[in-house]
Amino acid sequence: MKQQSGNRLKQVFGAALLSSSMLFGSPAFASGTAQLKAFVSQVHAVRGDFTQQEVKTPNKNNGASASAMPAKSATASGTFMFARPSKFIWSYTNPYSQILQADGDKLYVYDKDLNQVTVRALGASPAAILFGSNDLEKNFTLRDAGEKGGIDWLELTPKAKDTQFETVGIGFKDGNLQAMELHDVFGNVTLLTFSNIQKNPPMKGDTFKFTVPKGADVIDG
Repeated sequence: MKQQSGNRLKQVFGAALLSSSMLFGSPAFASGTAQLKAFVSQVHAVRGDFTQQEVKTPNKNNGASASAMPAKSATASGTFMFARPSKFIWSYTNPYSQILQADGDKLYVYDKDLNQVTVRALGASPAAILFGSNDLEKNFTLRDAGEKGGIDWLELTPKAKDTQFETVGIGFKDGNLQAMELHDVFGNVTLLTFSNIQKNPPMKGDTFKFTVPKGADVIDG
């Protein structure tokens, strides 16, 4: 059962990336949408920790604020870093080891247990909201979703029809990114919460260059 939960978490956020501050500390933004736009335009690189939890929405119509009363399920955690545009390393460390890494052109998914690398093209996805360029409204429709528990939420709906996700919720508090929700077409919600954030840290030019581990099988996806 533990392995099945871990595999489900891999599939959910992995799908978000494949279908394709964070603390910015200015206070008193008027809305979640304004805070997201400020974050995208002024935070160019980030490193930090994340916790990922698979939850169920108690009511599908609740939208981005559904995380107020989540039903706890499988969890995972790890570290991440990104540099715009479209360069990131998303590394799961618990309860399994997996790396999703993008160099600005390709996405590499390395499964340590299988010693296997899957290579995909980058595209518009929930990951592009935080890691991509500042042309959010090209790929998503933005809507403020109100305040819940002291957090200002906004909801983004993909304009593409072939996505696995119906909406993406993002929560800010006083200009600081707090959480992200991925609402899939089956009514499931994956909740990401962020901590220990460093904004605009120095990064070497080759930080996001992916090197295939020795002996790993490479699959073009």
